[in-house]
Amino acid sequence: MAKKQHIRITLNGAVREADVEPRLLLVHLIRDVLGATGTHVGCDTTSCGACTVLLDGRAIKSCTMFAVQADGADILTVEGLQKNGKLHPLQQAFHEEHGLQCGFCTPGMLISACALLQNNPNPSEEEIRWGISGNLCRCTGYQNIVKAVQNAAGKMQKEAVA
Repeated sequence: MAKKQHIRITLNGAVREADVEPRLLLVHLIRDVLGATGTHVGCDTTSCGACTVLLDGRAIKSCTMFAVQADGADILTVEGLQKNGKLHPLQQAFHEEHGLQCGFCTPGMLISACALLQNNPNPSEEEIRWGISGNLCRCTGYQNIVKAVQNAAGKMQKEAVA
């Protein structure tokens, strides 16, 4: 058995430490060790995007990264979107626009959309579709997800002006 390594990350604003085997995937650290189960495990092959998190502000698929590689990183999961009991504009827009059905892809979809809006606060429909293209949804057909991201972009622009 490989020797465990001590790592330290910031998860949703809180510093967390763990001793992990070098082969432990980041998604399993997040879910199984640290208990942030909003990040889903779907395919383990980077195909579905259900495990998407922000690592130092960049969307990554946590099923293809070892936890030890994230040592020192700042990680945001879907649990970290909500602040002080208030839904993030993306979460609110997904609710308003019916941007989910079964909900399995939703955490990764929200995080990918969050990364998109951080880099492009007013994306076109084509840019939204490209921004979420690494996430598969088997239920919605994507139209309401796109509408939700457009809705959230508008909300976030209004908040930025206020």
